[in-house]
This record gives sequence, C-alpha cells and structure tokens, in this order.
Amino acid sequence: MLTHIALAVGLVLVIEGLVLALAPSRMEDILKAMSQIPHETRRLLGLAALALGVFLVWVAKGAF
Repeated sequence: MLTHIALAVGLVLVIEGLVLALAPSRMEDILKAMSQIPHETRRLLGLAALALGVFLVWVAKGAF
C-alpha cells in the first residue's frame, strides 16, 4: 500500500516537474488565467479532476 502511494506521488511530481521545466512561462499564464475563474468553479474543476483520477486508478487496478 505504501509503495503504491509513493509511486503515485512520484508520478505526480514527474509530471509537474516536466511542466515547470519545459514551459515555465506558460505555467505563469495558466496561473493568471486560473485566478480569473471564480472559486466555486475552481472547486468544481478540482472535484471533477479528483473523480476522474479515482476512476482511472479504479480501472487501472482491474475493476472491469
């Protein structure tokens, strides 16, 4: 279980690191654009991303 959590955190850090390393100015543009989105909309986007992530992990673990 702990191995899976470490793997997941490591993969997130790899993806985030790639974005910051390859396109740092684009990330600034994205953050500026996100600051214009209302809090409730950002919260809903976060919940949708969370649900999609849980679904993908469920599928990857062989739920079907």
